[in-house]
Order: sequence, then structure tokens, then C-alpha cells
Amino acid sequence: MLSGFNSATLTAYSIKGYIMATKAKTRAGRVAERKTIRSQSPDRKKETQAASPSAIDLLEQDHREVEEWFDEYDELKEDDARKAELAQKICLALKVHAQIEEEIFYPQAREATKDNDLIDEAVVEHATVKNLIAEIESMEVGEDLYDAKIRVLGEMVKQHIKEEEEEEEEEEEEEEEEEEELFPELGPTKIDLEGFGKELAERKEELMAEMQA
Repeated sequence: MLSGFNSATLTAYSIKGYIMATKAKTRAGRVAERKTIRSQSPDRKKETQAASPSAIDLLEQDHREVEEWFDEYDELKEDDARKAELAQKICLALKVHAQIEEEIFYPQAREATKDNDLIDEAVVEHATVKNLIAEIESMEVGEDLYDAKIRVLGEMVKQHIKEEEEEEEEEEEEEEEEEEELFPELGPTKIDLEGFGKELAERKEELMAEMQA
């Protein structure tokens, strides 16, 4: 059966078989390793997602979300059901957002910046927004001025967001007239934005549950 094969040939085949078996074993090990890594990835992803954003990141995420809803509402024509859904989302999100800012964010920002005027103006703007939200929530889609109130609310909120987030870019000679924005003003302070981002996230979750109940 082994006719035609000399000892050298057999040795060569044995070595080749050994090498192939070793490679197969190595490949199998690598595949198993990749599977293990993939199986661990969801856990790592969950851990990353579980990490709370900083206070500024969380508030800016809220801003982007509600801006998108306002923009979508503006594009709607006759879809009253979707309008009602968006209006409900907008009003709920704004009420929760205003409350976590007033309860947690503004007091710490006031202490860090010592800028009482800036915080006081933000609180007054919140009060105006909340009054308009109350009017909207007492109405139904299709009623006179309903769409107009949503639009005005959107304009007010977007202006409020701008005043919180954006840094004015003025010429040096106009620097004395530059208006301060809250978020940029917090940059040079020692406020622990990472630390109380978790506090904001937890309070937001509580309020969402309470207000949706």
C-alpha cells in the first residue's frame, strides 16, 4: 500500500501534516478568541452606555432632540395625529428639562460662575416657556392659534438654547459688548460637570416616569 513512498517522502508528509494540523489548531484558537471578544462586546457596550454623560452633554442632547421635534412639527400639514404626538413629546421634554435645570444645574452653575443675572434671566425664560406649555396642553390640535403657539414656543426655546450654548464671536474692539452664554462660561470654572451629570440623568428619569404616569 505504501509502495512508491520512501522514508523521506513519508517524513515530508508527516511534517506537512503536522504543520497543517498546527495551523488548523491556531485558526481554531483565533476563531474562538474572536467569538469570545464578540460575546463580550455587548457587555462592554452596555457598560459604555451605562456611563452617564456630563451635565453639558446631557442638556445639549435634550436640546437637539426637542429642536428636531419642532422642525418636524413645522413640516407637517394635515397630520393631526402626528402633531398631537409631537406636541405631547415636546411639552413633556421641556417640562422635565426645565425642572432638572432649575433643581440641579442652575444652582451649581450660579455658585460656579457667580453670574446671578445670567441664571436669573434663564429662570424667567423658563417661566414664560412653562406658561405657554400650559396653554398648549389645555388645547387640542386644530384649535385656533394651536399651531401658532407651538411655533412661538419653538422660537422661544431655540433662542433660549442659543443663549445657553453658543459663544459669541465678536471683534476685539466690541469685546466689551459681548453677551455671555451659560455653557461656555462654565468652562473655566472648577464645576464638576462629569460628577453631577449622573445626578441630572437620574432626576430626569424620575421626572419622566412621574409625568407620564
